[in-house]
Amino acid sequence: MNKTSAHQSSMNPKPIMSMLVFLGIVAVIHLFYQGLVRPFAEAAIAAYGSEATTNIWVIFKDFEQQTIVSLGLFCAFLIIYKYQRIAFHEEPLFTMDYLSAYDKSAALNVPMVLAELEHSAYAENSSMGTWINCLRRYKNTENVQHASAAITDSVEILAAQLESGNSMIRYFIWAIPSIGFIGTVRGIGSALAKAEQAVAGDISGMVDKLGVAFNSTLVSLVISIILMYLLHVLNNRQDEMVINTQKNCEKHLLTHLHTK
Repeated sequence: MNKTSAHQSSMNPKPIMSMLVFLGIVAVIHLFYQGLVRPFAEAAIAAYGSEATTNIWVIFKDFEQQTIVSLGLFCAFLIIYKYQRIAFHEEPLFTMDYLSAYDKSAALNVPMVLAELEHSAYAENSSMGTWINCLRRYKNTENVQHASAAITDSVEILAAQLESGNSMIRYFIWAIPSIGFIGTVRGIGSALAKAEQAVAGDISGMVDKLGVAFNSTLVSLVISIILMYLLHVLNNRQDEMVINTQKNCEKHLLTHLHTK
């Protein structure tokens, strides 16, 4: 695994961790539904009949809503994990001057510095990785302009990696409303099957099935809006990371490079 792919992996939870968290969320939500949501919903329906359609437990009681809540929580976990990785592991290195120990007025010993950075504990960090690419380009070309172009190339690759790393989150945000629409189709189909009872004067069955249809869509859209906001916050933080990585490299490294 190269350094860029290793860094991309570090920004995402390990597969085994993701699987355990997902299974844990599914189990906890299932127990929560079996122990609280459905019993309370049944009690509300028994007490208020068709008027219970606005009860919060009734709105959330169906299988589609349970699936939506489980996926929504897992998606939120992925977003929060990525955000904390940036805030606590990447961000402190954005403004670090890796050449602070060197004399700024003297020409930089590029091979020596490059070797030190490549063997550093932070070599897989996006910020230092950009410095390494810049120094490699300068070592090969001895041209500051080419080194500057290497910085631009590195941050563009970083931005693309961050964007592709969010593909699973975007998939879940797309899937959640789709599950809601599945509940809508199922509910409407079941309601039509109760049409004869409704014509005969018993509308309770049709109302219950229509509640499945509309409640699943309502819950899915609300959760999608919340997740889209969280993803927007994450994207902004990732954009700041890319910009600050480039600024840091240009400020502390390019000004220290001297052509021979």
